[in-house]
Amino acid sequence: MGVVDHDTRRLVWAAPGRDRATLDSFFEALGPQRTAALTHVTSDSAAWIARPVAAHAPGAVHCADPFHVVRWAGEAVNLVRRQVWNAVRRTPAHGGGANKSAVGDGKTINTGTWALRKNPEDWTENQAAAMHWIAINHPRLHRAWRLKEALREVFRTGGPPSLGLLDRWLSWARRARIPEFVTVARKITTHRAAINASLTTGLSNGLTESVNTKIRLITRRGYGYRNVHALIALAQLSLGLHKPALPT
Repeated sequence: MGVVDHDTRRLVWAAPGRDRATLDSFFEALGPQRTAALTHVTSDSAAWIARPVAAHAPGAVHCADPFHVVRWAGEAVNLVRRQVWNAVRRTPAHGGGANKSAVGDGKTINTGTWALRKNPEDWTENQAAAMHWIAINHPRLHRAWRLKEALREVFRTGGPPSLGLLDRWLSWARRARIPEFVTVARKITTHRAAINASLTTGLSNGLTESVNTKIRLITRRGYGYRNVHALIALAQLSLGLHKPALPT
């Protein structure tokens, strides 16, 4: 795992492992004085990150990553889509016409699958038609998609106004009669303080994800590494503040 500084936008620490013990070792290396100076921490909502951060840096504001929160809604939409797809597959056959109808519905849902994951402005003509068909024939799935897009809009808005938008979104999700989104609403309520901090500060884990992408590029350039410490050394050299003294 790696730690990135939002101010310098550089990789400041990395070590093998992705668990609480690894994160604890970061705070041990940082020391109590520098740990106390931390003001904000961004991460996904994993408990193995949130708990040690709260234990070592109780004064730091923990900001949840918007991408991971919206992904909860995306996963909920996919669960509803699977239910619709399974229902179409179980449609009893009443002659060739019924079979053809079920096949046609399945193909339309498959086309709509990609539309459900994309922004509306990026839909193809076929995907837009599939979403129109879903809105008419499967309103529950269409409502789930609208909930996902509305949550994305909450984070796109950001700032203090987004807190009220999130309140309204939670109310809608709880009364939408879609159990998958009731679960998402509960998760958001559980992590509400960290989500509110992300909305008001604008901080996200996007910088860390960008550094992760660059580290994967370093791995590809080296055709893989047998020793993880060699990869960490190269990542710190190219992405961090590590400037070793040259012999000359």
